[in-house]
Amino acid sequence: MPTSSLPTPSRRNFLQTVAAAGAIASTSGILARSSQAAESDASDMPFKISLAEWSLHRALYAKDAEITNLDFPQLTREKFGIGAVEYVNQFFKDKARDEKYLTELKKRCSDHDVTSVLIMVDGEGKLGAADAQDRKKAVENHYQWVDAAKFLGCHSIRVNAASSGTYTEQLDYAADGLRQLSEYAVKQDIGVIVENHGGLSSNAAWLAVVMERVGMGNCGTLPDFGNFYITRGENPDLFNRYHGVQALMPYAKAVSAKTHAFDADGNETSTDYEKMMRIVLDAGYHGYVGIEYEGRELSEDDGILASKKLLERVGRKLA
Repeated sequence: MPTSSLPTPSRRNFLQTVAAAGAIASTSGILARSSQAAESDASDMPFKISLAEWSLHRALYAKDAEITNLDFPQLTREKFGIGAVEYVNQFFKDKARDEKYLTELKKRCSDHDVTSVLIMVDGEGKLGAADAQDRKKAVENHYQWVDAAKFLGCHSIRVNAASSGTYTEQLDYAADGLRQLSEYAVKQDIGVIVENHGGLSSNAAWLAVVMERVGMGNCGTLPDFGNFYITRGENPDLFNRYHGVQALMPYAKAVSAKTHAFDADGNETSTDYEKMMRIVLDAGYHGYVGIEYEGRELSEDDGILASKKLLERVGRKLA
């Protein structure tokens, strides 16, 4: 798309100001909450729970691994009592165009009454690469995952907005790459959703402006409760997680409930889940909230169950 279709510098500055203002606004709510809860495993829940495959990454990567990506749907249903899955492409990286494999995966979901929600895509190049040809190549690398998501019945693929250059240059590059990919995905009714996943993508004000620059209904965000480190190290640049999620929720098509550790009462020690889920629900969102346990204090299985218990308790309180 020609650059003349992009917002003018004055509009760009306006959008940056609006996004930043939204990011530091009060978390009291930006939209009236719906009075009717969406369909859920429990009728009194105002959102649905899914399981992100990354929660089991240690088990899947283990040298003597006893589980594979094909086992994920059954495990999700039978071990955790969850009826929706979020795949990670790293665990079936060479299968995106393997129709026999995807057919088997889809069958296993059907056999266990599990919904395929999305595919988290990594390792396919920078969608915000500074070089136009590198950016185009990265876009094309993602096509196979759009196709796979459509085949499996997912609503979206989760991508990264990795880039380089100045703040405004990265706005241009990321918006261009995401728009190109979204134009391909929209033909299959598949969403392209960006997670705050390091670099400027973890600056919620920047990512909100990118969404405005793309300007396509199938391009949105996947706010992650814990991934707001713009830089790490001794003096990390960290965007406030509550302000960040609030700024990204107007564009959200999925939500990632990151957990690491729990106190004696079952509360997550880094995130006030009641406060965070109020932000999510006040944005009018009642879709899937994906458990992504990354802690070490509990086993992966126990961490997933603790995360589910926390979400159910908070969900019923806020219903």
